[in-house]
Order: sequence, then C-alpha cells, then structure tokens
Amino acid sequence: MLLLGCVKEVNDFELVISLPNGLCGFVPVTQISDTYSKMLSEQVAEGELQEDLNSLSDLYSPGTLVRCIVTSVEKSADGRRSIKLSINPKKVNKGLTATALAAGMLLTGIVSSVEDHGYLIDIGVRGTNAFLPRQKAQNYIKLAKKGPDLKIGQNVNCLIVEVKNEGRIVRLSIDRSEVAASLATERQNWTLSNLLPGLVVKAQVQKVTPLGIAVSFLSSFTGIVDFMHMDPKKSVNYSPNQVVKACILSIQPTSKLVRLTLRQTFLQPGGSPNQISSDRIGAVVEESVVKAFFKQFGAIFELDDGSLAYARLKHLSKTRKSFKPAAFKTGCKHKCRIIDYSLMDEMCILSLKYQIIEARFLQYKDVHAGDVVKGKVLALKPIGMQVKIADGIKGLVPSLHLADTTLKQPEKKYNVGDEVNCRVLECRPEEKKLFLTLKKTLIQSKLPILCNYEEAKPDLITHGFVVCAREFGCIVKFYNDVKGLVPKNELSSEPISSPEEVFHEGQVVKVMVLKCEPQQERLLLSFKLTSKPVPKGKKEHTPVKNHQVKYEIGKMVDVKVLKKKENGLEVSILEDEGKAIASLPTVYLSDFVANCKLLWHCLQEGDVLPKVMCLSNKGEHIILSRKSAVISAVQEEQVARNFSEIQPGMLLTGYVRNVMPFGVFVEFPFGLTGLAPKTSMSDKFVTDTKDHFVVGQTVIAKVMSTDEEKQRVLLNLKVSECRSGNSAEESFALLSQYFKEVKEIRNLLRRRGESIVAQSLCELVPGKELQLVVQDVKEDGSALFSSSGATGLTVTATRYHLGGEGIVPGEKAKGLVLHVDILSSVVHVSLREELLKR
Repeated sequence: MLLLGCVKEVNDFELVISLPNGLCGFVPVTQISDTYSKMLSEQVAEGELQEDLNSLSDLYSPGTLVRCIVTSVEKSADGRRSIKLSINPKKVNKGLTATALAAGMLLTGIVSSVEDHGYLIDIGVRGTNAFLPRQKAQNYIKLAKKGPDLKIGQNVNCLIVEVKNEGRIVRLSIDRSEVAASLATERQNWTLSNLLPGLVVKAQVQKVTPLGIAVSFLSSFTGIVDFMHMDPKKSVNYSPNQVVKACILSIQPTSKLVRLTLRQTFLQPGGSPNQISSDRIGAVVEESVVKAFFKQFGAIFELDDGSLAYARLKHLSKTRKSFKPAAFKTGCKHKCRIIDYSLMDEMCILSLKYQIIEARFLQYKDVHAGDVVKGKVLALKPIGMQVKIADGIKGLVPSLHLADTTLKQPEKKYNVGDEVNCRVLECRPEEKKLFLTLKKTLIQSKLPILCNYEEAKPDLITHGFVVCAREFGCIVKFYNDVKGLVPKNELSSEPISSPEEVFHEGQVVKVMVLKCEPQQERLLLSFKLTSKPVPKGKKEHTPVKNHQVKYEIGKMVDVKVLKKKENGLEVSILEDEGKAIASLPTVYLSDFVANCKLLWHCLQEGDVLPKVMCLSNKGEHIILSRKSAVISAVQEEQVARNFSEIQPGMLLTGYVRNVMPFGVFVEFPFGLTGLAPKTSMSDKFVTDTKDHFVVGQTVIAKVMSTDEEKQRVLLNLKVSECRSGNSAEESFALLSQYFKEVKEIRNLLRRRGESIVAQSLCELVPGKELQLVVQDVKEDGSALFSSSGATGLTVTATRYHLGGEGIVPGEKAKGLVLHVDILSSVVHVSLREELLKR
C-alpha cells in the first residue's frame, strides 16, 4: 500500500511518520535508499565515520511530506500494531518504467550523488538516469536552509522537465514554484499500477454521503474523500458534478481503492501541514462539543478554540460494553484530553477515557527529574532494567541503579511484570529517553532534589551517588547529569589516603555544597556535613554511643576501627562524623571462618572498612557484618523479614548462632532463627556437632517445616539438599570471594610492613617455587626446611609431599608452596616431581 505521510519525529535510527486517519508508521534508517544503505554498511564495516554520510536529523525535518510504502505490519507483545514503511524510490516507484516517464510527472527522488554541475537523483526506475541541474535546485536549497548543497539520502519532490532516449535520461527540477504548480493530467498516462500518493488532480464529485465524498479523476479513476479530509470550510457545500482540486493520499492496488484529501495544505505539492503548539498536547478540555458521530470509526468534536478534533471509537469509553451511542449525538458535550496531533489530518486526537484524562504522565515531557513514579518491569538486560511508566513511556534503570549496591544477579530480585517504585534521574523528551533509579535511599530521601547548577547554593545538603573515586577525591552525580567534586580533604574528618578503597561506584552519599559556578558547571562538595569550625580551646566532639540516627537492617555504611576487642572490633560510622558507634564481631568479618581470624589479626585502629552492612540495631547497640553472602541475600531480597514470609522449600542465607549436641541454631537477617537437627546437619554421619559447625559460620539452609503457633522453624543444612539451580556458578563466586579476601589480607600486611616475617608472608602465594635447605626430618616422616624466600617462617612438608625420597639435613631441594598459614607463620610445601613440573 502506498501512502502520503509527514515526518513527525527524526530519531537516530528511524523516522516517525504521521499517516492519514491518525495512524503512525516508522521508516528504519535502512529504508531510505540503496545508496544511503550502502554507505551505512561501509561505515559499519570500516569502523570509521564517512565524510559524505549525514545523519537522519541532517537530512529530514518534522513537517516534511514523503511518499512511502508499507513493508510490514507487526504486532508487539502488548497487542499494539507497528507499521513499518520505506521511502526507498525503488519500492515507492516500482510501478513506473522508463517508457512510462513523461514531462510534467511529479516523482519522489533521493539524492544519490553530488556532481560538479548538479545532482544524480535515484527515482527508482530501472534503466533511467535522472539528473538535477544545479540551477534548478538553488531556489529549493536557499529556502530549505540545510547548507549550500543537497545531501546524499535527502528526499526531494522531482518534476520531470525533459525525457530523452525513451526514458533512459531525464532532466529534473525541484524548484518550489514549479513543483507547487504541478498537476497530474491524462496526458501523462497514469495507470492504477503506477499512480502515486501526493499527486494533485482535478476531480469531479460523484456522490456526497455523511461518511465522505465519492469522486472521479483522470478520466478512468474513482476514489473516496473521507469525512476527515473534506475541506472544513466547505464541508456542507459539496454537490454532484462539482469539480474540485484533490490530492491523492493512499493507493491500495489489490482493492483498487484510492483515497484523496480536499484539505488546502495538500493541494500545493511541496507544502507542509499545519502544526500546533506542543504545549497543547496533554491539555484537558472541559467541554468539547460533538459535531458528528460515525458508529464504525469514532467522533468529530469541536474544541474550546473552535478547531476540530477526532476521537477513535475505542477512546470514547472505558470499554466496548460501557459505550453508549446516545451520548454522542450532535451537540452533546464531553470532557476530554488531547493525546496527540495528526499532521496528515491536521486534527488533534482525543481520548474521553477517565484513566487517560486523569493520567499523571502522557508523554515524556510530562516526566521531570526527581519525580517518584510507579512502573512495571518489562525486561532485564545486561545494561539494566526496562520499566514501563505509562502507555508509550518507557525508562531504563541502569545496572548501577538496581539497588543501593550493585546486584550480581538482578533476576533473583526482579521478575518481568513486577511493580516497582522508581525515581527519575534524567528525562530527555526530544530523544524519548528516561533514566531511573531503584536506590531506596534516593527514592525515600526527603532532602532537596538537585536538578541544575543554579539550585546548588552553598550549605545545601542533599543526596547523590558516587560515579568515580580516585586519588584526588570523589565525583558525585545528582539529577539531570549535574555532578560535582568532593576533594580528598573533604571526604571525612579523618584523613583518607586511598579514596578508591573507601568509596565505590554507585554508593549513595549525603553531601553539602561548598561552592558552585553555574555558568562553568563547576560544583565543589563536601562529605563533612557541618561548616561550623571548632571554637578555640575546645576539643572536637568525641564519639559517643547514644547515636541519633537509626540504622535500618541492610543499610550499607563505611566504618573506621576505633578499638580491637577480644571478640571483635569497635568501630565508628563515617557518615555520621564518628558519632555513631557500632560493633563488628570477629565472626562477622567474613563468610570464611579462617579469614575472620586473619582479618581481625591484620586490622588496626584507624583502618577504614568500606561496604559494611547493618545487621541489627537494638537501641544503642548496632551490630555490623561484612559477610558478603549475607549482604547479597539482603540486597537481592532473598530474605524473610517476618515469620509469615517463611515457606517450606525456601533457601535462606544465615549464620550459626549456637552449636548444641542435638543440632545447630541458625540466625538470619531480621532476627529470625531456626533449628537444624543433628540428622539434618550434614550428608556425613554426625557424631559430634562441634566437629561440623562453629558459631558465626555462614550457611545456606533449606526450610523443612514451620510451626506458626510455636514460631519454630526446622532447617536442613545438608549440601545435597541446599543446592540452587546454578550451584556451580555460586561455588565459583564463593571461591572468588575467598581469594579476594586473602588478597585484601595480604595488602593489609604489606601496608604494615613492620617485620621481615610480614613481608615474607605477603610475597608467598600457592604455586610459588622455593629453594629449600633441609633442617630436620621428624619421626613421622615430615621435614622442616629453611629458605631465603621465607625468612622467619616455618617451612614444612608432610611425608607424602617429600615424594618418597630419603632426605638428610643440609641437603638442598626445590619445593612448591601449597598453603601459607598467615596466623601461625607456617608455609606448607611439596617436593613431588609431578607438582613441580606443572
């Protein structure tokens, strides 16, 4: 089907086309012309920008009339139909042949080449070379104001001035006055197979009906002018045999149906339809008057400004069943909302549906940065999550913004169809792009929203998020891409030597504005939320335990070690300037029992620990945890917040609270506990429960049964029962976390650098070769060694790892490091040949 359309929007990869009767279609960037598509392919293949390749926005402007052909009609997942179009002359003009070309014909062409004396135009007719002399284009170029030359890929209305060699060579003109005066006549020998939309003809009225007018034109053709395309000023004055000027809107070759328009805008080729102010879209009209009702199509209304508007049948009521035709008699009044404007019909499109009239958002320009909105999850993608805010309005939640901290497996927390509360980070209506955040701290923040540099007044306190942490400080971002710098000296009241180790990308922070230069878009910030200096003679406020801020379970904080205690660390929370004191038990330093003791041993007063989670907050006693598995479970909502949420079969991450002879008590975040009986503790036979678990150990437990009356939960800790669908991936993640922590421990030791022993421990890693000297061979067959690479450490090998060879004190040997026990300063090695060869 061939249609006359009007460019409504120009996007990076497609043109949005307004079609007759309130419809819309899309022209992909690959459907402009063969020459343009070839240049696109070459650019992609070479990976370099082509000098002659212009973007769609350089070639097309809203309001430009184009001839197009329907290539497909696709149905989307939500049931909407999407009309795909092409403006490629080879498809639009496919009915034309070289011999059919005649002077005076008005065709669609696309610029394919820029020559010295003019332009080669692709008119899509095989065997025909079309040339546009430069003098016949000057007037058009001057009025178009798109540069001194036409560009490859540009669509032009071409009038054939001369035809030579039986149509093999044609000379064209795009002069505005010549094109505007063009008229399709019988002499040009148009047929139904090559008739084109956009042609202006003289037509004779055959019949006038309430739905429109039947006309005849070019001697043998008949067509229809529907009720939306009669000239509003003359709609009651048409009579049979009257001769009128009309423009062809569409041609359906199979049904031989031709539709035309009598609207004045289209009766001069090369013109543009009337447009309305963008502010008018979305306006609610309290009283619109019914002018005409068509039971199969919809209704025409007169708005408060006297203009006519159209509402489709489905927009006249909430449902088909609730529709009452009697309410749409001529003169009836209705409340409605303008939801769109059809350029091809020069009419506003209305809806009388209550939910649309009351809708908060109708188009992207209605959405503003800082708005809290509700949405529905459409898809989870590597770059983030797509969310539907309203009909026709979609937003992206970048991966960094799926939670207060980065989610490794967002699919565990979110499902397609879930409803979510978001906050708008940025909206670009002209690009139809919307960026959202799901960070709870930002959504729930009561602090002012910083959307532009002009609002950044000194001493303003607000929330933002870290986008970069380097040696110079942190860059913090707000809304509408507003960002500022927190210099190193403003990160904390305590010196921070390595900001990148304390702060992380995506971390939500509270900041205070120090200085702003709006014109230069420079913003200076501070994490120190008070600008009042300490009076002389007074000491700074020392940390106290009666903290003022409530820390919810799951809140992530950065802390500083104040004191090492027998069973853990006493720390201060940095974001409160050290006024809130908390406990970080040794057993909560890691998911791995061995690493807990190591971390406690290596940490010292003054050390800063990032990304620590609040595990409980009872009055003045805050307990924190660094267990990554527990933190992930809370962040990904794989937890039960109360007893009613616990269901048999659930897999929950927790930690051992107590080991009893009859079983193990496991505690979970939010204070819930359960019992794993002795028979459900392990896949192995359990003689002594203390041989299998220790207090504080991280475990994954499967809920076997619940007793709501007694508030009891029975658990299973058998590995065979507690596997998830992707146990291999989770095992590798745990192993990766273990080695990450070991690396952290080595870095702590390396920074200390107090002893040769500490330095040796840092340098030794499993797999490293050492030159050894045998010191002693014990009765059990094991041996002790010395090595220049392990100064001050005990180096040992079991009988098995001596490789079966007899060795004597003083003998030299080569060994491979198997394990380094940092706490006891013991290095386990192997002398076996098969390991050394690897």
